[in-house]
Amino acid sequence: MTSIPVSRISPQCVRRTTEATIPLPFFVQLLREIRGPPVRSALWAFAVILCCLASPAEAAGIQLLESGPALSGAIWYPCAAEPTHVALGSLSVGADFDLKGAKDCPVTGAKLPLVIFSHGRGGWFGQHHDTVETLADAGFVVAAINHPGDTYSDSSRRDTLSVWASRPADVVRLLDFVLTDWKDRSVVDPAKVGFFGFSLGASTGLVLMGTKPDFARVASFCKETTGACAELHNGEMPPDARPDARIRAAVIVDPPPTVLTRENLAAIQIPFQFWRSQFGGPGVGDGAGTARVADSLPGKPDIHVVAAGHYAFLAPCSVELAAAVPRICTDVPAGFDRVAFHRDFNAAVVKYFGEQLAGGGR
Repeated sequence: MTSIPVSRISPQCVRRTTEATIPLPFFVQLLREIRGPPVRSALWAFAVILCCLASPAEAAGIQLLESGPALSGAIWYPCAAEPTHVALGSLSVGADFDLKGAKDCPVTGAKLPLVIFSHGRGGWFGQHHDTVETLADAGFVVAAINHPGDTYSDSSRRDTLSVWASRPADVVRLLDFVLTDWKDRSVVDPAKVGFFGFSLGASTGLVLMGTKPDFARVASFCKETTGACAELHNGEMPPDARPDARIRAAVIVDPPPTVLTRENLAAIQIPFQFWRSQFGGPGVGDGAGTARVADSLPGKPDIHVVAAGHYAFLAPCSVELAAAVPRICTDVPAGFDRVAFHRDFNAAVVKYFGEQLAGGGR
């Protein structure tokens, strides 16, 4: 087990943790006395969990990416400034998701781990902003973009086979940008790259981790006469996407199960955490398919089953957002506490990536 050096916990997180729990001088002295890596790892995880439980997620720095459809999104990172509401301008999605950050503040830290996010079908780069903000506050650089052709405002590829090649290519492009062209690229350790994907974003990650979707299996279930089903019935196949060896660990959340089998999942060679909803929802069925996938995973991944529907993994909604977009804000079963769940979910994701990436990966 590895750990992120305590110095990489952001000032905001440490401040909130210590103010809510123990006196600051005691906390600092305890950090100075820690020597052994296992103890450090436990303390780091404890600090992160306390940070997440002390208050709602608060991001550190944020830079918006507005380089046309290919790079529209944001990069979050640790910094010393206090976060505030971020106006998205041309990147707005028509409803206020309340992204938080200290816009364009200087990056704090060096050799930071990086996590790339991939949104679900028809989603957008900020749909998991509370999880992203928690990671940034804990000392990670996090990057996410809209997938061209499969976002809230652009459905040109959404129901075609081409999205299975374009989405992985989008992630590779974003990773190339952060490691090669981003103005603050020097703070990132290229040996510490993680991936987080939800729904079709989870499928995107699995492709980049080495799986080859079983489209023949999909075709056997296809009844539609348009879109991807029509292409499959006509014998068309998308080009194979190449795995990206730079990804060292992943969090895979509720992927569509139809293209996944025990055989193609066996190709995965990196550690990953797997989350699935018990009751499913659009794109993933009733939950039985993801249960089958969980039983087919190679090795001993960290598997979590959540007694809720598919959309529970999206950031909690304000009253105003729930009124504007009820479809993604309505949980199953009624009364499911998404806010409480996300405190645990975000802490578990941060802890997992901390353990897997902090020491340089595998």
